[in-house]
Amino acid sequence: MKQTLQPRSIQHFTLTPKLQQSIKLLQLSSTELNEEIERLLNENPLLERLDDSLMNTTRFQGDGSLIKQKTVAPENALNGSPSQAEALPNPDSPAASLEQADFIANECQRWDGITLPDRQQDDERYQLQLKAPPETLKDHLEEQLRLNVHDPRKRILVEVLIDATDANGYLLESLEDILSWLPDELHVTIAELEMALACLQSFEPTGVGARNCTECLALQVKMMPGVPFIIRRYALEIINNHLKAFAQHDDAKLKKAIGCDDEDLADARAVILKCNPHPGNAFGADTQNSVIPEVIATKTDDGRYHATLNPEAVPKIRINQHYERIVQEANQRETLNSRIQEAKWFIKNLSQRFDTILKVAEAITQRQQEFFTSGAAAMRPLVLREIADTLGLHESTVSRVTAQKYMMTPSGIFELKHFFGSHLMMEGGSEASGTAIREKIRRLIASENKKKPYSDSKIVQMLEQDGLVIARRTVAKYRNILKIPPATLRKSL
Repeated sequence: MKQTLQPRSIQHFTLTPKLQQSIKLLQLSSTELNEEIERLLNENPLLERLDDSLMNTTRFQGDGSLIKQKTVAPENALNGSPSQAEALPNPDSPAASLEQADFIANECQRWDGITLPDRQQDDERYQLQLKAPPETLKDHLEEQLRLNVHDPRKRILVEVLIDATDANGYLLESLEDILSWLPDELHVTIAELEMALACLQSFEPTGVGARNCTECLALQVKMMPGVPFIIRRYALEIINNHLKAFAQHDDAKLKKAIGCDDEDLADARAVILKCNPHPGNAFGADTQNSVIPEVIATKTDDGRYHATLNPEAVPKIRINQHYERIVQEANQRETLNSRIQEAKWFIKNLSQRFDTILKVAEAITQRQQEFFTSGAAAMRPLVLREIADTLGLHESTVSRVTAQKYMMTPSGIFELKHFFGSHLMMEGGSEASGTAIREKIRRLIASENKKKPYSDSKIVQMLEQDGLVIARRTVAKYRNILKIPPATLRKSL
């Protein structure tokens, strides 16, 4: 066969860079979006951000006097509207000295509500005070270490163990693993690590430095004041050897195993229940993850809820006008014009992202009005296709919009995906949302008699009385999703 060249035209779908960026921005969470914005701001000097975290803040001069820098945000920063800034008069100007003094006095009053004549300049209340961050478990342990341990070598080993302790107060690694990665030239022995661990476990809160829950509870029982010897011994015996039976409320097995009567068992149980299995929870976390809702559900005059964008979540980006004028006068106009085009694309795609989120959130709000007025028990079944057909979007687009995007409601902050759920058939042909069923199960268990908790089969019967036919395994699945233990573990004396 002879080979020949023949021209052919073929049509195929290609994602342009602009469309690729639009899809990428749509699926980013608010945190990831801010990271992407910072990356683009570093790469493209023609972009600038107006919602600087240092704006609208009180700043100090070298001599301790105040400088109030107040920036008026533009009405439409995404479209490149100019901003306005106002500051205090020049402090070197004689005409401004009185005005600045009045401003400082007003600022001091606004910060803590104490009038200026009530305090002197040498009073610590005269200076503006900033709120300190919450003390972390690591800070608390290191402070005790500085006060109680003076031997340099022992202090270093205890610091190593503190660094290996998680936020709950548990030691993340075994002493053998810690010893394996310590430098050989230190000549650390396992006995030294055990002494350092004993020192750490003597610190407050009691139970810190434990390697498992059993050791944590045992440490707290040993250090608990005012406990009779026999009751302490029973409690330690239960913790070390019969914790599973204790969790299952198997009192007959416990009394036989440790050789006690009902009264002693009740006292030992009370001692164990006073213990905290997570002793580090009382302290602030090293890092705090916050959720910024993109949408807020607000009630209007017509009595219905509508979705509005959260202005705090919308970044204010525009093209730097100074650089834009430089580009217009530059010789390499083609190269720099591409940067302008990229900046315009990004601003437009960013605006389109929030427009799409608002449309989807409003469509969800209109279909879940009962949720906003009556709570999760009134959640109606909803699938992605219903929203996609209403807005003329593809299901994948709705899925991207609802992933890691949050709405603030009267009941709290929820991910947009929370409003979607499978449906189950009820008597009469009506449907019920899986979210509403889980809420019904949660309310039934919350109102049960703790001495006679409802079994899964009993919950099925109670739901049937409300016209909801559901299998027992479905109740067990929803109960596990709610992180509710079975009836045997919920039973109390």
